[in-house]
Amino acid sequence: MTEKEEFISIFKENIKREGADKLLDFLENKSDFFTAPASTRYHNAFEGGLLRHSLNVYKCLCAYLERGRVKDVYKLEASAETIAVTALLHDLCKVNIYRVSYRNSKNEQTGQWEKVPYYEICDNLPYGHGEKSVYMISGFMRLTREEAMAIRWHMGFSGTEDKNTIGRALEKFPLAFALSVADMEASYFLEGSEN
Repeated sequence: MTEKEEFISIFKENIKREGADKLLDFLENKSDFFTAPASTRYHNAFEGGLLRHSLNVYKCLCAYLERGRVKDVYKLEASAETIAVTALLHDLCKVNIYRVSYRNSKNEQTGQWEKVPYYEICDNLPYGHGEKSVYMISGFMRLTREEAMAIRWHMGFSGTEDKNTIGRALEKFPLAFALSVADMEASYFLEGSEN
């Protein structure tokens, strides 16, 4: 099974709410979701990187939520649909913003300068990060408050917002904290900057 087939299978199996079919159609036919990188240089900066990152976050979030302490102490339980929505779609803000450009780079083996491709950002809807994902998803289907807050604050303390605001959001919405942990685990441990 390809990563695209895996994503579509998880999506269709778990996300049943009104508008989900239109969102999936958008991802498949009107966006570069399945071919876009996850970043320009930090993690999964390659074709298909966003898809792989979304699957990695999904798997990390599922594993995190299975830990007994999370369920018993923090009383955090989420439906299969909520897990799929938040993990698979948290970075929807990254669709249709990357384009391939070229720059000169010295080939270390030959000493010659060569034109090499790289990704640059060309964002025609500069609406932030998490909030842009919430906005885009909401154009297709409704999110619960917990889902919207989890996606909005999935960057955790690595975001640029006021740290007190981030802390209050993560405390008030435990799924936001869990998604943030899953996103960081995927980004830094599974993917890293060398990919």
